Amino acid sequence: MTQIIENFAEISGKYDAALVDLWGCLHNGVEPFAAAVSALEAFRDNGGTVLLLTNGPRPSTAIFPQLDIIGVPRDLYQGCVSSGDAARAALASGLYGQKIFALGPNRDQTIYEGIDVEHVPLEQATGIVCTGLFDDTIETPDDYRAFFLQAKNLGLKMLCANPDIMVDRGDKRIYCAGALAQAYSEMGGEAHYFGKPHPPIYDLAYQKLVEITGREVLPKKIIAIGDGINTDIRGAIGEDIDSLFITGGLAAAETATNGQPDPAKLDAFLAKAQLTPTYSMGHLR
Repeated sequence: MTQIIENFAEISGKYDAALVDLWGCLHNGVEPFAAAVSALEAFRDNGGTVLLLTNGPRPSTAIFPQLDIIGVPRDLYQGCVSSGDAARAALASGLYGQKIFALGPNRDQTIYEGIDVEHVPLEQATGIVCTGLFDDTIETPDDYRAFFLQAKNLGLKMLCANPDIMVDRGDKRIYCAGALAQAYSEMGGEAHYFGKPHPPIYDLAYQKLVEITGREVLPKKIIAIGDGINTDIRGAIGEDIDSLFITGGLAAAETATNGQPDPAKLDAFLAKAQLTPTYSMGHLR
């Protein structure tokens, strides 16, 4: 059974490290959640290591300035690992060739820095790298059906650098690269994912924890925190680490009442997902 808690402090003393999601957990894409910042500051001040683990489709070095702009203090966390980091390693392996069609907004171009690939039209491509929609403010996956049919007919593999389906930016819900990869797969295309809940990003996270702490952090001493049931929670369960499901994010309508998980709603939601997080709370605090 998932234990519903009121505050992170109730359980934080059990853990040496927290793998913390960004969107919907620490910030909403516009500003940080003050209560979440306070909770992680307390965990840090008591000796815990805060490692941000995000499905952002950019290298982690590009995440830091974005967090600065939003207002997340740098001394809150000790490191960051992104799906962009995992995707860059896969792209550099040559699996997708050197002629790449870049599907995504210009802001994600840092994913290609230092990697020997050429951006080409779809007809000349050996692979597709998807970091998101070209314009996530107005587009949906349906706008890409003709494009995906052409890509499938060309036999192109898609590298998905952000498995998230949706995130909340401020008060608006927008589609992410995962929604495009899902649509491509449903049309018969081949898509590969390099973020939560898939193993490559966790391998990088464990390596980063060793760099930060100077030692191996045992799985039983790590907790994953996030609002994505099929990314943050599925990934944690797959890695056999404890998880804290934040219901006030993507799943708020299905799971929460008055800012906290509603036991009956939560049970029904988790039964449908066939996943059982260790703990749950409305918002990280």
